[in-house]
Amino acid sequence: MTRPAYTPEAQIAEDIEGYLASHRDKDLLRFITCGSVDDGKSTLIGRLLYDSKMIFDDQLSALEADSKRVGTQGQEIDFALLVDGLAAEREQGITIDVAYRFFTTEKRKFIVADCPGHEQYTRNMVTGASTADLAVILIDARKGVLVQTRRHSYLCHLLGIRHFVLAVNKLDLVDYSQDRFDEIVADYAEFARSIGIADFTAIPISGFKGDNITALSANTPWYAGPVLIDHLETVSLDRAEQQAAPLRLPVQWVNRPNLDFRGFAGQIASGTVKPGDAVRVLPSGRTTTVSRVVTLGGDLEQAVAGESVTLTFADEIDCSRGDVIAAADAPPEVADQFEATLVWMDDQPLIPGRGYWLKLGTQSVSATVQPPKYAINVNTLDRLAAKTLDLNAIGVAELSTDKPIVFEPYAQSKALGGFILIDKLTNRTVAAGMLNFSLRRAQNVHWQPTDITREDHAALKNQKPRVLWFTGLSGSGKSTIANAVEKRLNLMNRHTFLLDGDNVRHGLNKDLGFTEADRIENIRRVGEVARLMADAGLIVLTAFISPFRAERDMVRAMLPEGEFIEIFVDTPLEVAEARDVKGLYKKARSGALKNFTGVDSPYEAPEHPEIRVNTVEMTVDEAADAIIRAILPLK
Repeated sequence: MTRPAYTPEAQIAEDIEGYLASHRDKDLLRFITCGSVDDGKSTLIGRLLYDSKMIFDDQLSALEADSKRVGTQGQEIDFALLVDGLAAEREQGITIDVAYRFFTTEKRKFIVADCPGHEQYTRNMVTGASTADLAVILIDARKGVLVQTRRHSYLCHLLGIRHFVLAVNKLDLVDYSQDRFDEIVADYAEFARSIGIADFTAIPISGFKGDNITALSANTPWYAGPVLIDHLETVSLDRAEQQAAPLRLPVQWVNRPNLDFRGFAGQIASGTVKPGDAVRVLPSGRTTTVSRVVTLGGDLEQAVAGESVTLTFADEIDCSRGDVIAAADAPPEVADQFEATLVWMDDQPLIPGRGYWLKLGTQSVSATVQPPKYAINVNTLDRLAAKTLDLNAIGVAELSTDKPIVFEPYAQSKALGGFILIDKLTNRTVAAGMLNFSLRRAQNVHWQPTDITREDHAALKNQKPRVLWFTGLSGSGKSTIANAVEKRLNLMNRHTFLLDGDNVRHGLNKDLGFTEADRIENIRRVGEVARLMADAGLIVLTAFISPFRAERDMVRAMLPEGEFIEIFVDTPLEVAEARDVKGLYKKARSGALKNFTGVDSPYEAPEHPEIRVNTVEMTVDEAADAIIRAILPLK
């Protein structure tokens, strides 16, 4: 292995401040390398770092040693080891996690994301593509266009990347064949047109040998196009278009260091802003003008897209994290129902109707997803019927949020159109999504104000509305205890209504089965009914297994604080099964009854219920009396 002469620039020693300033003024290109397993993505990035002399001397020594010890290129330098840092990556010779690397040339700065090629790690690839300006799609010249080539290309286009480089790699292993190169380019071009990629730049390369990376190679005399680094240095970044768009600044933080200063900090997603500009704060819609544009280095006369600033206003208006500061005459939309494209990233499939946290920019709301309209086969681009989305699936579905959010279609704005979904129980990121448009009913359906309020209803009944939510296994005694509690409340002249799980399935929910999705929808409907009854001033008792914490929390969130009382009827499974009043456990154990809670469907016990009753230690009357004592006074 021959070590290159790494001579530092003279300016570093003579004028370090000037050297840093020259790099600070360069523009930045973010790009990703993606494709199938073993297409040479990590090797290509290692070569770019090596040839741009972005490796320190100790790193080079370590690279040489690692190449001898765990490298895959014999006695030659294994450039992939510069990027694949995880032990598992080196052992298996594959990329698992997204690796970000910085390097610079005379003309531009770069941040490159090395994305894994294995289908199992597609979710990691989506993370890298979400902030990229350009995608380098690598293809092994021996293998041609593969499934992951199509999948990654489709995802990159879906995520808004508009600049593509088709890097036909390992050309040295096919004797630098022009016919093979042309065949692959033609095959990819046909697929690219079908998914809407209007243009791409095809370059024949060898990441290992360095052909056409920084200089035209003598091994490909038939190629006269740009080399890879020249193309990366000159591709347009469309910054002017971003700055010409209307102002959008998602507020990340209210900056209040003292009583005399109150500013609103964030990164400008699009447009420009200067003192005196009229702005609108959404979703409230209040308008004001900008007084100052503040940065750490002093006030600016004008700030542009990409800069992080703090704005102060001429008027004292309410503005907080999650709000969006926009041009007063061109505000974005505000809605709570959408069509969205989802890339599912979790091992557990999408559960339609379940509540997930939705994070869009600095906004965080609760959202539910309806059954998908269709899933997309990335190989054929066919639209397939789907009831859910599994790991790595791509589909289109409608979703609704618990309160309006500020948004723009993803095709128009990544900052206000791209979101993630987070599982409320595990805090795992389960999906990445792109908002396509708001649903018209979200704009046309409004709350109708009424003169008689829920407080009026409660006062007329001389009681405080409550929802007493009994939860527990089948056979735990929920319905029996709820009935006993209602009888006691009736004797106390309280206005009540009991919603029982079996009873509502005879009417309101008779169309629902017992799958996980149907159980969730069952509880959502009951929660909505219970909320309406509480609005009428009633004390509502509900007796449902309601096995999932997320859905019980969903109902709690529907009601004013303090009105939802979770009552855990705590009965061990073996005791509930021994009772088996309705013979359901027996059917479930025999396989005649599917998705039965406690047998082949889980029950998530409450972690912090307001009331817990143990039916092993307490009789029905004792349990009912304990609940009455706990909820008194009812006024």
